Amino acid sequence: MAFELMKLPFAETALEPHISAETVSYHYGKHHQGYVNKLNGLIEGTPYEDAPLLKIIQQTEGPTFNNAAQVFNHDFYWKGLSPEATAPSVELSDMIERDFGSMEVFREVFLTAAAGLFGSGWTWLVLSDDNKLVIEQTSNADTPVRYGRIPLLVCDVWEHAYYIDCRNARPDYLQQWWKLVNWRFVSDNLASVENDPIAGYAQPCNDDNEVCDYVDTMQENEKTAT
Repeated sequence: MAFELMKLPFAETALEPHISAETVSYHYGKHHQGYVNKLNGLIEGTPYEDAPLLKIIQQTEGPTFNNAAQVFNHDFYWKGLSPEATAPSVELSDMIERDFGSMEVFREVFLTAAAGLFGSGWTWLVLSDDNKLVIEQTSNADTPVRYGRIPLLVCDVWEHAYYIDCRNARPDYLQQWWKLVNWRFVSDNLASVENDPIAGYAQPCNDDNEVCDYVDTMQENEKTAT
């Protein structure tokens, strides 16, 4: 079973003027597609040829892990962007205020962390084991799902995400990225984890939701272990 490049949830021009169509074309059509192509080549003829993406991420190392994780990370990144204005659910807003003090403080802490990450990587909003929102950083292809943590939002800080538009001015890119955050996606991820059909914009778990897939995988692993 070959993996396919996900379909963008918006047109390549839809994020302008914050992120240019040229950046989306290269980031999505060249880099993201490249990870998909390399992953398919690496797993062909191996025990992972028909394995789910999350299983590959959690069980492999080296180039196979790197490309599988980058497929997941980029899928998550694109779904976390929206050309339309969105707002966090009441539940998500309450948790941000509880754990960071306010949305403005969260924004400052998140963007400061993303600006300061050395080299290439990702800045994440993650739901911790004790049900708190925390900001985590991963380098290169690394991803929270490798370690059993639940991602809600991610910002790509590899230079290919912003160099065409902002050259090496990562903070300028981050300011524009923040204006595109898809709070509906973040809220749905939280609601899926909480298994709450009322809170936020809850959507049923299905194969189109990475967080649902991840939770289902973890639950299946727990059943197998017992």
